[in-house]
Formats: sequence, structure tokens, C-alpha cells
Amino acid sequence: MSTAPRLVDLRSGDVNDLAGVVHIMNRAFDPRYGEAWSSAQCIGMLALQGVWLTLACEGNALVGFAMARVVAGDGELLLLAVEPERRGRGIGGTLLRSVIADACDKQAERLHLEMRAGNSALALYGAHGFTQVGQRRAYYRGLTGEAFDAHTYALTLG
Repeated sequence: MSTAPRLVDLRSGDVNDLAGVVHIMNRAFDPRYGEAWSSAQCIGMLALQGVWLTLACEGNALVGFAMARVVAGDGELLLLAVEPERRGRGIGGTLLRSVIADACDKQAERLHLEMRAGNSALALYGAHGFTQVGQRRAYYRGLTGEAFDAHTYALTLG
């Protein structure tokens, strides 16, 4: 019996991995939309209870990551990004399934996320059962000051 080759290795990350995380984020998130977090924002989030960072690696190369949290039974996918040249290979799905499993293990009842309206990642989230539950008008501010709506999504767990 043969098994499919593993796409990536997943491991837990911490503040020592943030240089690589920020590098991927700056390459994966188009700066005209203002979605990428700074290193300081990531450090501040990782210091909070219930937050975890999952890294996707191919060999020694960091190729993607997800940051999430669970607080009082609610989970939130904070960030997920994959190196642009490695998209379309299942890495984002692998990270998302890991976050869903971790949120279930941490007794989350729902997993939430928010992203810019029109973001192509909607296909990934929709394929994993997320449905739109809200909208934040003019939430993101891009490089030119232009405002972009954010849509919120949720997945019921368990």
C-alpha cells in the first residue's frame, strides 16, 4: 500500500521564527491592500494566551505559516500565508486543516477569520466549509489610502 508524499512538514513556531514569517507575509500579501502585519504586531500577538504559530517547511526552507488563537471557546485564524511561488500545491490547505484540528483540540466551538473582500483565498476557505457571517466596511487601508472592505467568515467545529 502506498501513501501520498507529504507536501510539507509542519512544526510549531515562536518569536524566533518571525523574520521568516514577516518575509513570507510581505511577499504573499499585496502591499496595496495593507493586510500584512509588522514584526512588532506578531510579537504582541504571540505573547497573548491561546495564540499559536504553525510553520510549513520543505526541508530547511520555511514556505508558509498560520497564526491562530482560541479564547473562551472561539477560535480565530489570524494569518495564513504561503510563498507565492509555492501556491497551488496544497500547502495552504495543509496549514488550514492543521489550524482547524488544533482549534478543535483546544475546545473551540467556532473558527473565525476575516479577509479583504475579493481576496482569492476565499476559494480555500469555502472549500473547507467557512461561510460569510459579516462585513466590515472600509476596514483595510492600502498604500494610497484607498479603503477596502473586510468580510468575516466562520466555521462551526465539532
